[in-house]
Amino acid sequence: MSSSKFALLVIAAALLGWLCAQLLPPLEWLEQITELVRTAFFAALKMLIAPLIFFSLLSGVMELRNTRTMGRLGTVTLGYYLFTTGIAITIGLIVVFFIHPWTAFVPLIQDPGAYASVGATAPRLIDPGDGSLFSLANTLLQRMLSNPFAALSDMNILGILVAALLFGTATALTIADDSPLPRILADVTQSLYRLAGWVLKALPVGLFAITYQLSAQINLDTVAALLQFSAVVLGATLVHGLIVLPAIAWWVAGIPPWHFLQRIVQPLITALATSSSAATLPLSMATAEQELKVSRARSAFVLPLGATANMDGTALFEGIAAVFLAYMFGVELGTVGIIAIFIVAMLSSVGAPGMPSGSMAGMQLVLIAAGIPLEAIGLLLLVERPLDTFRTAVNVEGDLVGCLVAERFGGANSTAEQPS
Repeated sequence: MSSSKFALLVIAAALLGWLCAQLLPPLEWLEQITELVRTAFFAALKMLIAPLIFFSLLSGVMELRNTRTMGRLGTVTLGYYLFTTGIAITIGLIVVFFIHPWTAFVPLIQDPGAYASVGATAPRLIDPGDGSLFSLANTLLQRMLSNPFAALSDMNILGILVAALLFGTATALTIADDSPLPRILADVTQSLYRLAGWVLKALPVGLFAITYQLSAQINLDTVAALLQFSAVVLGATLVHGLIVLPAIAWWVAGIPPWHFLQRIVQPLITALATSSSAATLPLSMATAEQELKVSRARSAFVLPLGATANMDGTALFEGIAAVFLAYMFGVELGTVGIIAIFIVAMLSSVGAPGMPSGSMAGMQLVLIAAGIPLEAIGLLLLVERPLDTFRTAVNVEGDLVGCLVAERFGGANSTAEQPS
């Protein structure tokens, strides 16, 4: 089924669930079945979260192993990715602190514990009691330096992230270039992606059950808040994609923003149509070489790395979405908690699969870290797919700007003649 048809099916299933709850008389059997389906759907998602995040991030770090031999090019590329992700996070923080129209509406759920049947016992990383950066840092240290096996079993999100980063970095710096381990890890990760794809195929059924169960709380105010959230995310994404990234390209390569956007329009349209940075990769490489005049050696290193590690739009979306869902489901965050959410979103975006709705695994990670019921993701999925197309386009645009940065600051061409 095509991406657009599946998105329509998801929306139709959610609408059908709400209509059944509104129009049909109370039916005990239907209540029990939808409760069972809702629990099974989120239990399946929870089953995949820890291994998917661990191996995705581990594989993403392993992709960086070629930076050992790429010298200055690798350093410049990674520095650029961190810089632009930092800008995206700053935009997101400005939005949630100063532009948050959804707070004009009554939260969907006043007691988050009432809908936290799945994952309610997971350790909460972001606690409203952490009223200062010192107390937050203390909590972070306790969670990050834990037994990795215990972190996986206890859903200790920060422990999983740190274990994957440290083990991946140590492995990347230790193994030989011809080691089969990176290929094995990539295959395991792809297998988990396939399994996650099977679970997501059941999304229409799961969303029917979720909206049926939440029908008493969903009203026109909820729809209005969701639309305002979508508008805010879209606006923040466009600021990053139409102002920040073209400005960097102008400064680095002297290409005016409108000319830059004209040159990369084909990969952007492809990204909008497919919602997949991986599917856009061949066209992005051709555009970098032919339109942006970037050497093939540099684009062959920067673009595949960017498809894994450069997820500006994803980090921006996950951070804003988590703050929105925390409000709608009555979860208190606080200023420090909001900042921590964006840090977790940045970490979870590394290694996100370059496929439609690939950020949903990271989104679940952020929700669990903030203590937000996983059921909240059902509300988000109503608008996630359209927003996914725009943030994928921004991710692809960021990769192409990275090629220009690498072309100017990546050192002599001889340094980059070993593409990954």
